[in-house]
Amino acid sequence: MENKLKIQIWSDIMCPFCYIGKRRLENAIHQFGHQDAIEIEWKSFQLDPNFVASEDDNLADHLAEKYRKDKDWAIESLESMTQNAANSGLDFHFEKAIMANSFHAHRLLHLAKGHQLGNELKELLFKAYLTDGEDINNKETLSKLGIQVGLDAKSITEVLNTNAFADKVQQDIEMAHKLGIQGVPFFVFDNKYAISGAQHEETFVKTLEKVWEEGKFESKITILEAPDANSCGIDGCN
Repeated sequence: MENKLKIQIWSDIMCPFCYIGKRRLENAIHQFGHQDAIEIEWKSFQLDPNFVASEDDNLADHLAEKYRKDKDWAIESLESMTQNAANSGLDFHFEKAIMANSFHAHRLLHLAKGHQLGNELKELLFKAYLTDGEDINNKETLSKLGIQVGLDAKSITEVLNTNAFADKVQQDIEMAHKLGIQGVPFFVFDNKYAISGAQHEETFVKTLEKVWEEGKFESKITILEAPDANSCGIDGCN
């Protein structure tokens, strides 16, 4: 098969299920056995585009307030998600997480995409927020991560000090709305089939095999999994 099997993924760095979904998809691709024929494109999505962080913000308190629960409930929920991540080989540390607006990180991702480094930068951004407790809205942090994946320091500075790629971020978000995407991660396979949420690896493998066998791709999208589990939406994570 000469054409690439393209997978577009709408996600937000602030979404823990997006990191879990990334790892599950990668494990599925490894099982699938045609890694060289797959192209992944990350699409921007913001769970809370108007969020402004303060020094007093922490994830447990934020969840408790959002769902009108007590803090013990929030901590238990985060512990459960931490275990979920561990099952996929990820090491979450929500107690260190610095809540932030992800807009600038998404702009930098578009720069990375132009250099075929989008997947590498996405990995580092997820790890920075969910594992290492770094501020992904901080220019120094973003610059460090961009240089780490091989981006030019001058180009990074130009992006972070201007409004570069803001239109690209908005275009991705508008496309998500047109597709009816209400939660992330959301995976579209060669513009034909879609999976919503961080589904089991078996689901990803079956979808890859189905798309590969059919060979010809259409524009109509059929959602193979319901969007109500293992995803994050504007009202929180399920």
